[in-house]
Amino acid sequence: MNLINTTLFEIINPAELYDPRPNGYSHIAVVPPNLRTIHIAGQGGENKNGELSEYFDQQVQQVFYNIQHALTSVHAQITDIAVLRILIVNHSAEKHQALIQIMQDLWKNHAFPACTLIPVSRLALEGMQIEVEATTYTA
Repeated sequence: MNLINTTLFEIINPAELYDPRPNGYSHIAVVPPNLRTIHIAGQGGENKNGELSEYFDQQVQQVFYNIQHALTSVHAQITDIAVLRILIVNHSAEKHQALIQIMQDLWKNHAFPACTLIPVSRLALEGMQIEVEATTYTA
């Protein structure tokens, strides 16, 4: 079993399951009671002015930029995220690889959060290609 202790919670990848780390996620997040729970609503790839890039990788970068700003506003950081839910319009292997690369850059030497990727046909805004919801735990 691959057990990674973050500051406040554990990320676990059981040896009986395949290693998900090359795909930018982990199987299990174990969070002890009494931590501050922060739910970040689904963030899209729109910038502060509501503009969306037509390019998927730029939307992914903007999504995580938006999440980082949301986390900073409540004194948390990206490595405090235990769970991600990712919705991708017209999911493809190319989009998946772009997402994985960006997540690997963001999490670098930290454990990836537990994650669910959900292919969808459409999101809230025209041209929106990705939406990411995060759950974070801090002291």
